[in-house]
Amino acid sequence: MSERGRRASVLALPFAWLVLFFLVPFVIVLGISLAQQAIGIPPYTPLVARGAGGIEVDASLANYALLAGDPLYLRAYLDAVLYALTATVLALLIGYPMAYAIVRAPKSWRATLLLLVILPFWTSFLIRVYAWIGLLKGNGLVNNVLIALGLVDAPLPLLNNLFAVELGLVYSYLPFMVLPLYAALEKLDPVLLEAAADLGCRPATAFRRVTLPLSLPGVMAGTLLVFIPMCGEFVIPDLLGGPSTLMIGKVLWDEFFTNRDWPVASAVAVAMLVLLLIPMAALRRFLAGTGKE
Repeated sequence: MSERGRRASVLALPFAWLVLFFLVPFVIVLGISLAQQAIGIPPYTPLVARGAGGIEVDASLANYALLAGDPLYLRAYLDAVLYALTATVLALLIGYPMAYAIVRAPKSWRATLLLLVILPFWTSFLIRVYAWIGLLKGNGLVNNVLIALGLVDAPLPLLNNLFAVELGLVYSYLPFMVLPLYAALEKLDPVLLEAAADLGCRPATAFRRVTLPLSLPGVMAGTLLVFIPMCGEFVIPDLLGGPSTLMIGKVLWDEFFTNRDWPVASAVAVAMLVLLLIPMAALRRFLAGTGKE
């Protein structure tokens, strides 16, 4: 087999996987988003049907027009992006020092510290979110400790608000930020920092001019790994944010399972995917510009 044939055979399985589990479902969802709601199984009108004049195509962009014209959906998209962006920045501010500290720790400690980072994954995601409810509720552990220490006189409203949502997002997705940052920082050659010190750079200046620029691919990868799933998060805003928290994941759930409006729900999902393609394209362009792709 030629070199080109071997390369094609190696790439065939990943491409087949992407086509089967990404492209095909996306095409199905896109087709449903062009249909109309109907009473029946499935709960939408067929796109292609046989009529008196032959094959008829009944596709419409009405669902997308509804998304663009209804303030509810626009607010849900904006809130989802805003909440996810805020939580991503917080995760970066917390995760970068954590990853840097793990890299600078003795080699005998690094495996243990990384294990502590991924340890929450050993527990069900849903159980961990419910645990935060027990911690943050009015008679929960946090308020009881604050009252016992005399720091507050009455329980603080720590649950069913934006604070609880941001806390849950940062806690749940922090490992996805730390691991790419660790991978990028661990590859840095210590000789570069020694050379910067020999040239008179202070530690802060060496970090700003050497460490931080070389770790930017890890920053971008961690940011996307955290930001993208946060935008579509449903469990955390539903359980920790309460009914007043509006994110696109909750809207998607309500359209699918409460309203049984699969076409509108599919349009919401497609629009969200298109929206998330923007940061993914920005990352690809950044990596291409830095020669790290």
